Amino acid sequence: MNTQKVQKNPCDMKTDLNLLLECLKYQMDCPLSQKEALITIYSICQQNSEASEYFREIGGLMFINDLAKSSVHCIVKEAALFTLGIIIESNVYCQQTLCTSALFEDLILFLIKKDSGVNLKRMSVYVILVLVSNNKNGQIYVRDTGCISLLLQLFRTTLSTTEKNVSDENTDPCYQLWSSVCSTLCACVNNPQNEDNQNICCSVFPYAKEWLESCTEPGIVRPICSFLGLTVANNPYVQKYFVSIGGLDTLAKVLLELLRDSCLSLSSMKLAVVVTKTMDACIANNSAMGVVLAKYHTVSELLKLLSNETLSTEEKVSIILTIGHCTEVCEENQYELLQNNGLPLMIQVLTESQDEELIKTATFVLQNCKQMTEQLSLKLYDNSLTVKSAEELDVQVRKSCLQDYWKKAKEILHRINSFEKEHDEKGVQGEAFVDKSSVANSEVLKSHGVNPADPKKYTKRTQKDVCCPQLTSKLNNEVLAPSLTSAPQKNETGNTMDAASTRQTEQRNIPCSVTDLQTDSVPQSQSINGETAGGKNQSGLQAGDFFLPHLGQHLFSSEKTESVKSTSATSSSHKMADLRCSGCTAGLSLNSKTFTKMLQSCLHRCEQHRVILEAEERYRGELRKKAAANSTTSAAHQKTLLASVKKDRLHKEIPTFRSKKDSFQSK
Repeated sequence: MNTQKVQKNPCDMKTDLNLLLECLKYQMDCPLSQKEALITIYSICQQNSEASEYFREIGGLMFINDLAKSSVHCIVKEAALFTLGIIIESNVYCQQTLCTSALFEDLILFLIKKDSGVNLKRMSVYVILVLVSNNKNGQIYVRDTGCISLLLQLFRTTLSTTEKNVSDENTDPCYQLWSSVCSTLCACVNNPQNEDNQNICCSVFPYAKEWLESCTEPGIVRPICSFLGLTVANNPYVQKYFVSIGGLDTLAKVLLELLRDSCLSLSSMKLAVVVTKTMDACIANNSAMGVVLAKYHTVSELLKLLSNETLSTEEKVSIILTIGHCTEVCEENQYELLQNNGLPLMIQVLTESQDEELIKTATFVLQNCKQMTEQLSLKLYDNSLTVKSAEELDVQVRKSCLQDYWKKAKEILHRINSFEKEHDEKGVQGEAFVDKSSVANSEVLKSHGVNPADPKKYTKRTQKDVCCPQLTSKLNNEVLAPSLTSAPQKNETGNTMDAASTRQTEQRNIPCSVTDLQTDSVPQSQSINGETAGGKNQSGLQAGDFFLPHLGQHLFSSEKTESVKSTSATSSSHKMADLRCSGCTAGLSLNSKTFTKMLQSCLHRCEQHRVILEAEERYRGELRKKAAANSTTSAAHQKTLLASVKKDRLHKEIPTFRSKKDSFQSK
């Protein structure tokens, strides 16, 4: 009997649907009969996919769709739309059949007509809801037709924040319409997730924030939290926007207010869990935003909420997951978790629970705590190694600056060395033209008992001559300097000495010219009173001796001898030398210590040495600027050190010069 009844039911269902469809067609003038027939149809098709599919096959689905658009009776429109929603919700094929842009446009007309009642609008919103639920195409149509913009407008205007009355939410049609709009918006952005619709829906976040700030009633907080949670889910852009307008702060405040009442009201505690889920959705993809919740001590409040024994396993999972996201990267929340005994509580949940999801979430929090302790130990170790005084840090900064200047100096020195090598090559080529001069110099040295082939004797003789440059030359028994009776001759001799000092290296390597050999001997008229002239010029020679410590003795001695021999050279040869660049004629004497002074005194610098001199001056200018920036204490200390060094050097040099003077006078 039972089997026969089951087999009979499908036949009876099909018969009933055929009769009801005929009734709708032949009762067009009787809206009440049509309404009754529609109510019977949706009662049969509700949660019955087979009946809904059969009704679609016999054409009943499209007939009701046309009836909703063409009927002039409001009650028939409302019943037809509701029946369409039930059938679409029960069968996916019916959803695909009616999911067209034309139907969305018809529903928009129902929503914008002024004569449309609240119930008709609510039925239209319900049809939109079932069309977009779990349907990507429906989500696209609702956006392309502009239907989602109309839904957002209804969200803003249907319920006023100043005239709200949610105490009778089950009977208030405006609240029911607003609640349906919230549910439809949730379906537009979720399952599947639609980022384009999420980006559009975030435009009403300020209104949702205003609602939460003004009301904590479950009828308001729950729909808004559901809408916010699904709109920000897995969308970092929308999450950042919600946090930027203060939405996360508002949720934290609402949670604090609800938890204050949770000890007295079970509904407040359940609503606090809903707010917790929404907060978790806001920071799930960007845990760094959890720092906003630190100032409200949200972690400690969540731990208190977790200790409630009336919570279900699903609610505990939501709370622990939120704690995990709050403590993932935020040190303040991590410290708060430790301070409020969060670790023992997580361990207790991990050991006592049998639910797999709950164990996973508790493990997630414990993993965050492990990473936190490792990072803390590393920071303490780094701090112990890097803690230094302010003076040491200042020294490091100065050293880094000096290293930069040293690099520049090395670059300039490298360029100078390259130029010196070029001049050395030129000097080697010039030796071919002075072979005769070299032979003549050798003969002169041999005539005075000096063998040029014996470097020891030659060097010793040269050093002996340098010890007292005021005396007459022991090589040729002539006065080193010409007569000082006339001022022009004195000036000429001084210029000759300066020119000779700038060419000390070249003259040491290249023998003097034939013209110099011809003028080596000083006229007897100048040497008769040589002793008297030497005594008169004693002070001048002693003044010149103060430069001896700054020059090499070997270079200076040979140069001094050669310069004295060439004091009577013709003025024409000096003029020709002055017209050439000192850097080009100096040869090996042009080094990093002497080239600046030598080139500055030269009036005919070549283009190559002029560029080098300008680079040197710019570099020295940078050093002077850096030195001026140093503290007054460092400058004073350096000045004191330099003064002491100069003083010591002067004390060492004065006895030497006095001994020279005494030996000269004794002779």
